[in-house]
Amino acid sequence: MENQTSKPSEVFSNNDRRQKKKRLARGDVRVGGQTGVPAERRGSYPFIDFRILNNTAHSGEIGTKKKVKRLLSFQRYFHASRLLRGAIPPSPLHFLDEDYLGQARHMLSKVGTWDFDIFLFDRLTNGNSLVTLLCHLFNSHGLIHHFHLDMVTLHKFLVMVQEDYHSQNPYHNAVHAADVTQAMHCFLMEPKLSSFLTPLDIMLGLLSAAAHDVDHPGVSQPFLIKTNHYLCSLYQNESVLENHHWRSTVGMLRESRLFAHLPKEMTQDIEQQLGSLIKATDINRQNEFLIRLRDQLNNQNLRLEDAQDRHFMLQIALKCADICNPCRMWELSKQWSERVCEEFYRQGHLEQKFELEISPLCNQQKDSIPSIQIGFMTHVAEPLFKEWSHFTDNSPLAENMISNLTRNLAKWNSLQHTQPSSGGGSSDSNSNKINDQTGQGTENEEQTGNEGDTP
Repeated sequence: MENQTSKPSEVFSNNDRRQKKKRLARGDVRVGGQTGVPAERRGSYPFIDFRILNNTAHSGEIGTKKKVKRLLSFQRYFHASRLLRGAIPPSPLHFLDEDYLGQARHMLSKVGTWDFDIFLFDRLTNGNSLVTLLCHLFNSHGLIHHFHLDMVTLHKFLVMVQEDYHSQNPYHNAVHAADVTQAMHCFLMEPKLSSFLTPLDIMLGLLSAAAHDVDHPGVSQPFLIKTNHYLCSLYQNESVLENHHWRSTVGMLRESRLFAHLPKEMTQDIEQQLGSLIKATDINRQNEFLIRLRDQLNNQNLRLEDAQDRHFMLQIALKCADICNPCRMWELSKQWSERVCEEFYRQGHLEQKFELEISPLCNQQKDSIPSIQIGFMTHVAEPLFKEWSHFTDNSPLAENMISNLTRNLAKWNSLQHTQPSSGGGSSDSNSNKINDQTGQGTENEEQTGNEGDTP
């Protein structure tokens, strides 16, 4: 019994603390910088062991068919790599390879459409959706020319960001980052916002979307707190993962030297604004941002000529992009719902294994996918997107998103009613859990909800 009671605190304790001491001894827990913003080195996040799940039926990527479809030919991989480096082969490769790359180019020509299928795009780019998308968007927005960016250095940085996402996460992976970035691009193009945006605003919006969940471990902040993770001490249990995502991004920016040619004051401003944007995705701050947005819209005192108000709307746009899955068409929305719930259930399995209390929404025996989605869409997504629609004066894109949200909610409700009464939790109980996590329950409640857990 003595060994069993010590297990929870040892999930990350012994090995991680030894590793942390080694890093401290080498002085490389953080990257020193001239701008004064602490930055964590790449790969600083301790490994979280998901091997205990390998024997379950739902481990690994969701669906064998999806895994098979991503096993692309060596020729396609070789061609795609050379294409990303800007070196086009002098002679055409295999017809299938050209066909895939042609489809990827065709998709990029429609990157501003809301029905963009990021899963297909990821397959067509051989798992390089984030790098390919960002290179295209930086070029199409004129950011490379405006900021005099070196294309090779930009590509190096984007590869670092993409590789620092954990591919074993069903949801918080590079494909999610690419999906959020594509949504952010759509929001930046909204007429109500686009005419006021500066090149810096656009670059900050795209970079924050791409890096907002970098190095995410696939578990929530409360899980890290109850397993005594050192990041919780570092950030004093406040926006732990968001702070880590931001500091990791700063570390990669400095390591790649993407902005080394810019003035010191400008790079410092970029790093600080990236932090403000990324930390705004903390689900515990949902109510805070929603109330402020509603007040400014109702009082008609939002002035987008003002840099502070533009930054606030970039925060709102990123929050919308981060949780836009319920607003996608059903085929895409359903895939994201299954993925995020699979990640929840993995955390629940870990908590059960180490005799920890199972976190809200993580009990596969009680929390069904439909009930989780109904609660999230009703209490988190719908209120935010209604205010976003208000801001855009009910633009065609906003109306499309609200329409999708309404249809998807009805679909989940019908699926919930067809499930046996003994399987899965009720939507009311899960709604209460989501209310608690987003700070919409008791006002003085301690905010330790599932950070980044956006179904």
